[in-house]
Amino acid sequence: MAIRPVLKMGDPRLLQSAAPVTAFGTPELQALLTDMQDTMAALQGAGLAAPQIGESWRVVIFGLERSLRYPEALPVPRTVLINPVLEPLDDEMVEGWEGCLSVPGLRGLVPRYARLRYRGFDELGQVIDRTVDGFHSRVVQHEVDHLDGILYPQRIRDLRYFGYNEALFPDQDLQDD
Repeated sequence: MAIRPVLKMGDPRLLQSAAPVTAFGTPELQALLTDMQDTMAALQGAGLAAPQIGESWRVVIFGLERSLRYPEALPVPRTVLINPVLEPLDDEMVEGWEGCLSVPGLRGLVPRYARLRYRGFDELGQVIDRTVDGFHSRVVQHEVDHLDGILYPQRIRDLRYFGYNEALFPDQDLQDD
């Protein structure tokens, strides 16, 4: 349908909690998902949350086959996840570099749960229930944070590991996520 503008850090709408989706399979939900998929594809992102395009709904999409930004990452299946609930499976945290379409040009070292279970629904209201680890776990946590008004810089423990892509990684051609 359309590539939508992505809100940038500083926009107060990114700091709000999103509302749950109450109706599945509607033309409005399908239009939102199409816009999100078009936007994520155009910007070569690993994921996108509805609040990032100014829609305050508990909807995220994510997935990638492979990424130049995350060459060590295993593929993450293309997923529409609505009204997600995350459950860490233990206390193990792993730090990893993250970027964001709403925080362009920057990267930060962010702690995330190593393993988790996530549940929610697809666009038709079918249950999704997965146990994941690694990069898949990181992507889900990053996107779901957007639904609670949290941007990844708020999770960085040491600001020495937050900066512009070209300064942190001068030998790499990194895009935003």
